[in-house]
Amino acid sequence: MISQHHVRTAQSCAEDARVAVRELHAGIQQPDIELVVFFCSSLYDLDAIADEINRVFAGLTVVGCTTAGEIGPLGYEAHSISGASFSAHVCSAVIGHIDQLQQFEIAGGRRFAQSLLQQLESHAPAADTSNSFAFLMIDGMSRREEPVARALQDGLGEIPLFGGSAGDDLKLARGWVFHNNKFHSDSAALILVSSTLPFRIFKTQHFVSESERLVVTEADASRRVVKEINGLPAAEEYARVVGVDVSDLSPHRFAASPVVVAVDGTDYVRSIQKSNPDGSLTFYCAIDEGLVLRVVRGVDLVGNLEHAFENLRAAVGPLQMVIACDCVLRNLEIKQSGLKEAVGAVLQRNNAIGFSTYGEQFRGVHVNQTLTGIAFGSPRDG
Repeated sequence: MISQHHVRTAQSCAEDARVAVRELHAGIQQPDIELVVFFCSSLYDLDAIADEINRVFAGLTVVGCTTAGEIGPLGYEAHSISGASFSAHVCSAVIGHIDQLQQFEIAGGRRFAQSLLQQLESHAPAADTSNSFAFLMIDGMSRREEPVARALQDGLGEIPLFGGSAGDDLKLARGWVFHNNKFHSDSAALILVSSTLPFRIFKTQHFVSESERLVVTEADASRRVVKEINGLPAAEEYARVVGVDVSDLSPHRFAASPVVVAVDGTDYVRSIQKSNPDGSLTFYCAIDEGLVLRVVRGVDLVGNLEHAFENLRAAVGPLQMVIACDCVLRNLEIKQSGLKEAVGAVLQRNNAIGFSTYGEQFRGVHVNQTLTGIAFGSPRDG
């Protein structure tokens, strides 16, 4: 059982915010809680969620974010809240938060990460690079994930970072991160954990590249907008390459045919958020003039996911819990392909909790259309 190992997970699909929080609390309550993490739909009354969390988890360290879909013991859901509690018997945790992401500076981010690391070391003297990790939750509409993830990973050195960008159920207005007892936008929370559980951070994606090159010939990098590809209006050229009419471009189309950029021989997905009336394309990820993109197509998402979990079991033993940051575009693709139940079943079997994100972070790199996360095995010390 998960609970005997001091990690508990739960999920509620109750429509009423306070009832949902109470059901989550009932499912993850245990003695000596060190940390609570949660993921909730933005469709809830967030003031009520915050108020009830502060009431039922009073005095505990709680961090969470809004989503574009939730993963938990009930499967892959919408309009739910999922989460986990970690006992002080298996981990020590410290939380730092960054507000006003629009003013974020790399040097300040490095110092922030180093100072949080010092806090962890004084809280848990045994913390080191072999038993510690960092989990980032960040507003997915801030457009600041790249510099934040890079600066924090630089500051943390060898301690690995993974994370997810908070969503708002595809309203694309703002993502909310809960820390210090309330929800904040334009904000991020960094959780540093030292644990006696064996763990492994991971990322997986399921794409093969097509051969045709798309060169970004005009872009507004600060807004993640591509105006021209191959010297032509971006939406028109992308539509031509994927074989559809511009009027057929939609989140489902972008989910089925994302683009990648190769960095040192590794493909990183740069997903398209929307096409704009002026013929440009807005991306979920950093984009710049001169980048060479290739369209990719998905192959066997379920098989890829099963294989990723097999590798994780080989690394850490039977999985007590997995925190999964799964791109919303994968969620859309899963729905479109009729795979929702199959994927939900794989996640349930592997004790996953987490959420559909507006972007994922892995070791300081911000990516899209990827599943990043951390898998926990059984305690090393019994």
